[in-house]
Parts: sequence; C-alpha cells; structure tokens
Amino acid sequence: MGLLLVAVAAFILRIENWRSYTPLSGGGGGAYREGAEVTHEEKPGGLTRWLTTVDHKDIGLMYGLYALVAFVWGGVGILLMRTELLTPESAIVGANFYNALLTSHGITMLFLFGTPILAAFGNYFIPLLIGADDMAFPRVNAIAFWLLPPSALLIWGGFFTAPLNVGIDPSQTSWTMYTPLSVEQTNPGVDLMLLGLHLSGVSATMGAINFIATVFTERGDDVGWESLDIFSWTMITQSGLILFSFPLLGSALVMLLLDRNFGTLFFAAEGGGSLLWQHLFWFFGHPEVYILVLPPMGLVSLILPRFAGRKLFGFKFVVYSTLAIGVLSFGVWAHHMFSTGIDPRIRGSFMAVSLAIAVPSAVKVFNWITTMWNGRLRLTAPMLFCVGFVQNFIIGGVTGVFLASVPVDLVLHDTYYVVGHFHFIVMGVIPFGAFAGIYYWFPMFTGRMYQKTLAKLHFWLTIVGVNVTFFALLLLGYGGMPRRYATYLPQFQLLHVVATVGAFLIGFGQLVFVWNLVTSWLEGPHVESGDPWNLEDAGLKTKEWTWFERKRETAITDGGDDAATDGDESADD
Repeated sequence: MGLLLVAVAAFILRIENWRSYTPLSGGGGGAYREGAEVTHEEKPGGLTRWLTTVDHKDIGLMYGLYALVAFVWGGVGILLMRTELLTPESAIVGANFYNALLTSHGITMLFLFGTPILAAFGNYFIPLLIGADDMAFPRVNAIAFWLLPPSALLIWGGFFTAPLNVGIDPSQTSWTMYTPLSVEQTNPGVDLMLLGLHLSGVSATMGAINFIATVFTERGDDVGWESLDIFSWTMITQSGLILFSFPLLGSALVMLLLDRNFGTLFFAAEGGGSLLWQHLFWFFGHPEVYILVLPPMGLVSLILPRFAGRKLFGFKFVVYSTLAIGVLSFGVWAHHMFSTGIDPRIRGSFMAVSLAIAVPSAVKVFNWITTMWNGRLRLTAPMLFCVGFVQNFIIGGVTGVFLASVPVDLVLHDTYYVVGHFHFIVMGVIPFGAFAGIYYWFPMFTGRMYQKTLAKLHFWLTIVGVNVTFFALLLLGYGGMPRRYATYLPQFQLLHVVATVGAFLIGFGQLVFVWNLVTSWLEGPHVESGDPWNLEDAGLKTKEWTWFERKRETAITDGGDDAATDGDESADD
C-alpha cells in the first residue's frame, strides 16, 4: 500500500502544470486555460470519459454513485443484523458473522457513504455556486476519488475471501477498533480493513485541501465572503475539521498496524495502553460526527428557504454557529470515555463543552423554524426531507444532551440508547439532507424531473421507519439492553421486533428511491425551463441555476457538442 501511495505521488510530481485544466467559463468541461500547452476540444466518450475525467461535475457524479453503492452494502448488512435480532437466540447468521456485519456496517456508512456523498455535492455544486470554472486542483480531485474504490475493496475484502478458505476473514473488531481486541485478532482481514481506512482518510484529506483552496482562490469577482453561500461555508468548515482530525486517525491506524505486525507497544499495557487508542480515536471520532453533519446542515440551510418563499433567517448567525461547532467539536471527545475512570475534574470540563456545543446547534434549529414561520411553504420532496431533517435533528440532539451529562452517561453508556441517539443523527439527518439535495438538483444534472408521488412515498416510508426503529432502540437502552450483542434476554424481543419492522420500512423506502432515480433519469419528463422550482420570482435563484439556464439556452454539452445538452434538454426546445 505504501508503494501505491509513493507511485501516486511520483505521478503527480511528474506533471509540470497540474493545475492547468480549467473548463470553459460557465462550467463546460474539456478546455484548458488560454496559454496552456495542451488543449482538447471535447472529452472522450464512453467509459474512457469516466476513467480519465477531471471535470468537477463528472467527479461529483462518480462520488454520488460510489456513495449509493456503499449505502446499499451497509443497508443490506444492517437488514441481515436486524433479521438476526428478531429472536433472542443466534439463529440466522451466527455471532461471528454478526460481528463482521457490525464492523462493516459502521465503517461503510461513516467512511464510504457519509463522506463521499457530501463530496459528491461539494464537487458538483461548489464551483457553480461560487462562480468558479472548476476545483482548484482538478487532477488531485480525480486522484482523491480513485483512491476510494480500492479502499472499499480492502475494507470489504474479507467477505469475498472467507468462502475461499484462504485464512482471510472479515474483521470483527467493531467500527471503533478498540484495543486490545483489534491488536490480538490474528485475522489478516483486520489489516486489510485498516489499510482501506487509511486510504479513505488520504482521499478525504486531499479533497479537503482542494475544497479550501477552491473557495479561497477560485471565487468569482462578485462572490465575497459576505455573499458566500451557506453550503460553501459548511464545506470549508468541514474541510478544516478533516485537516485536523483525519491525519491523527491515520497516525493511530499506522500505530495499530505496527502493534499487530511488528510487535510495537503503542497500545499495550507496557506502552500507551488501551486508553491511548480511545483518546486518539475519539479525538478524530467526534469531529467526524460534525464532518458528516455540517454539510447536510448547509444543504438544508440552502434548500429550505427556497420552498419557504423567504431568505434564510439570521444568515450570519447560521455562519457563526457553523464556525463555533467546528471549533468546539475538538473539545468534546472524552465524553465517549466518561465510564473509563478518568479524573472527575476532566470529566466535568468535557461535560461543560459537550453541553455548550448544543447551543450553536440550537441556533440553527431556531433559524430553520423561523425561516418557515409565516412562509409560503411548498411541500415538495426536497422540502419534506428538510422538515424531516429538522425533526430528526431535534430528537438526536436532545438525546445527545442527556449523554453529555456524566451521571446519565454512566447509566446509559454502551446501551442501545447510544445507538438510537447516534442513528437519529447518522440516518435521520445525513441521508435526509442528501435526499433533499438529490431531489432539489435532480433537474439540473439530468435535465428531467423525478416522479413526485414516488419521491413523497420515499419520504414517508423513510421518516416513519427511522422513528419506529430508533425510538425502539432508545427504549431498549432505557431497559438496559447492551449494544453489539447478537443474542439477548427474552424480555427485549418485542422492541427488537419493532425495530426490525422499522428497519425494513427504511429499506423498502430506499428501493422506491432507487427505482424513482433510475427510471426518472432515463424516462422522466424533460424540465421546461432553467428555473424548474420558480425561484426567480421570489428572488431566491442562486448561481447554479443561472448556470443551468445558460447551459440550456446555449445547448452546449459538457463535451462541447453544440447539438444537445447533457439531459437531452434540446428535445424540448
């Protein structure tokens, strides 16, 4: 793996002018800046286009497809786990395979779905929102994406090699990889998983550098900091968090690999001990929550006002609260460790910061609700997912406030209450923001409109499933049910059955989403204007829709063909 990274670095350094690629003004791809040595009139077609592209829109679409594949993998895994939990005894997949699914599900959803789906929106839309031609480093952008497929193969590899009986099984360390368990498991699948995680961290760090450089240096002349859109604010804050947290995770993973393979003592009792891993992991792990949550907050802050008929209330306070969350997120990691016996004075300080970080989060909720208050609400699919986002975020946030209190946390730590709280955020917030963005911009990247009835069915199945599933988990936690167990006492069965029914509701909702996405992309009705949501009348039209309208009017494709646009919109003209 080290040789691969060295080869990638050498390839980058061989390129003399690796910032030279910049598409045509207005977002069209394929041309270079005037004066560059190499020029192209149009992109290649077919598979070659996707394997060689450095256009931010193409890379954004590939990030999105990759994230949806990971979402399916993680979703199938959790449905298998919930099926196992229908009965108190281990009856379907077995405890070992359950542990492997548990590990794969957590890592997949956080590292292979959560971060890439946000990178998809960032890559496609940030250059359009800020008036840039492309990302600051297009080739680095492409390299960051292409590190992700091998990362997924390494993380999932144990599932493919286990049936071959070659001695490589899927990792069973849980997604937190606590030592000494993760050190003492001799399964090489653990090493593959750690290498895959390291690759995903390199990819995320490269992307973060690119986003920061793009927003700082590539903004249009008419886009100052005071007029920068809220989604771009959340993305550069997220990128800052990535720069300070992912390298630490990478260092911890290297130390864990050295302990496993070379006999070092970083996390042994004679060295730093198992608590050292927890400190290093959670110093990354809690900012990771906000790495995943801040961009969906930006999406909701951008999309919700468009269907409320008014500008975002308290825009500056939303920006300030975003920056405050970014700073405070590095001061709360030890609330995951209240039960480890750390000094009570240290616990008190971390409890105070953990409670304080709820304030900027509450500011955002207040602004979202106030934006809707007395607004002219249009309950389209993007708006429904924004409203569901706010509801789930309130529940996830309030349940988190209780866990920030030391006495309560000591009772509820490592129970299903923690799982319920966490999933109200990672399933009730992050995908809801992503679905709102997908439906809102669907006409832009396809030139077609989705089936609105199916989109609303998708919303209702998902919102009901999320609340049924995770409220049941909260109640299981109050009853004392520990998490990460494949078996349990019979008195917990009813709530587990309820949670499983809710999980299958969520799964069915995602089948509706995929069907709607594919069929509408191929056969949906063409949009009739460059402003499909009628934003201009309310003065809420943003730069990306201006680009889309200009693209339709000029009928220039991403590849430079003058005959039709990406979504064949010219058929309507």
